[in-house]
Amino acid sequence: MTRLSRRGLIGLGLAGAAVGLGGSLGGSSAMAASEPFFTRTGLPLGLQLYTLGPALKDDLDGQLGQVAKAGYQAVEMAGYLGRTPAELRAAFDKAGLTCPSSHVQARPNSTDPSLADLDRLIADAHVIGIRHLVLPMFTIPERILASMTSGDDRRSLFARLGPELTVDDWMATADLLNIKGVALLKAGLTLGYHNHNAEFAPKGETTGMEILLKNTDPALVKFEMDAGWVVAAGVDPFALLKAHPGRFRQMHVKDVRATTKPNFAFQQDPTEVGSGIIDWKRLLPASHAAGVRDYFVEQEAPFERSRLESVRISADYLRALSA
Repeated sequence: MTRLSRRGLIGLGLAGAAVGLGGSLGGSSAMAASEPFFTRTGLPLGLQLYTLGPALKDDLDGQLGQVAKAGYQAVEMAGYLGRTPAELRAAFDKAGLTCPSSHVQARPNSTDPSLADLDRLIADAHVIGIRHLVLPMFTIPERILASMTSGDDRRSLFARLGPELTVDDWMATADLLNIKGVALLKAGLTLGYHNHNAEFAPKGETTGMEILLKNTDPALVKFEMDAGWVVAAGVDPFALLKAHPGRFRQMHVKDVRATTKPNFAFQQDPTEVGSGIIDWKRLLPASHAAGVRDYFVEQEAPFERSRLESVRISADYLRALSA
């Protein structure tokens, strides 16, 4: 897997090595298209609703209305927000949005269905209109959860995960994806996996991401590339797409600042799409040539302005971007 030096990471925002990689993935991707990417491809511009934070639960209709007004046509769920599937479908319909994808947890929880409750999950997906279910991260082994102390917070836990996960741990996640993928495919749904940057921590001569890609059935398991987390790991997203054509079905369109230092500990310096170092003019057509068909803007905290304003800035950039 191609890793980026500090200079190479910054170079993602320039017309450097990415040109050749983009060109090798799609014949016309190295040459600027005359039409905006989303107009040319006819694909909807989507938003991962996690971006909107707690305000979404308190004002679902208002927030979704603003998302649609900003130019988004689709959304990806990250939880039920205390609503029923019918209520969610009604809210999406009212805003004129579709919801083709949803993140879903592996473990049972008190509110939303998980991969442990496939019958309910499948039924809910059909009501909402979801076609793709995505595991948002690897399963955390019980031994790591059991070793947490009262002083551990979410950040300190995540910082441990990249180094502490073993090859067997990654294989367990691959097995889970394969098993659940069979049942979901029979129900007309696809199962995907969304990366952070811990997946790229070295495990001998391989990485967690390589283990997942090589040990999941391509007919059952697709991948959702989070471009921001790939770059935060110091990995070249162009090379990743080239090495695994057809495996990435979805993408989180996420940008990071040049101050982001390559790491495997869930750390990045986020910004609006088009304001960071990722060369979207080349990455969008390159990813499309490699098989990506769903694009969801996502931005991590902290935000320098309101979340809705950041969402609008990203949409304005992407809707106008010729690629």
